[in-house]
Amino acid sequence: MLTGVLVWLEETPASVWVREYPSILGFPFILFLHTLGLAMLAGVSIAIDIWLLRAVTFARTVRMTGLNRVMWLGFGINTASGLALLLAYPAKALTNPVFYAKMALVAVGLYAVSRINRETFPRGEAAAGTVISALTKRWAVVSLLVWAGTTATGRLLAYTHHVLFATQLP
Repeated sequence: MLTGVLVWLEETPASVWVREYPSILGFPFILFLHTLGLAMLAGVSIAIDIWLLRAVTFARTVRMTGLNRVMWLGFGINTASGLALLLAYPAKALTNPVFYAKMALVAVGLYAVSRINRETFPRGEAAAGTVISALTKRWAVVSLLVWAGTTATGRLLAYTHHVLFATQLP
């Protein structure tokens, strides 16, 4: 049953287009968008984590309104481009445990970002002198580790698959 669904997905016009379009605007551009989205989401989150851990002071006041927009835009870009990449090679991703590890890390990362926002930026901003709780600092460390793990597992997806197409499934 699952094999049939994967074969059907691989044969849809959208899947074939993403996989086989002979231009840089196909698969390579979608990969670029996925990387850009990750940079926007994880990059801003990492900068905030470092600020929370007081490893560096890059601003006297951090206003989360604009930063949240950048992170959510990055998440939207990642979601759209990730779905396109998944559509191109559904069997490659859905038969690979590393894919599920990446998805779990993304979920934990988004949860960490929401916890940090709720606890540190209740009014949308925080000043450099804001007292950061030990719990928030732990979430910042978790966030740093999770985004590093998300990046690593994302790259590993290209090298850890055992099946590229559903027709190769037993």
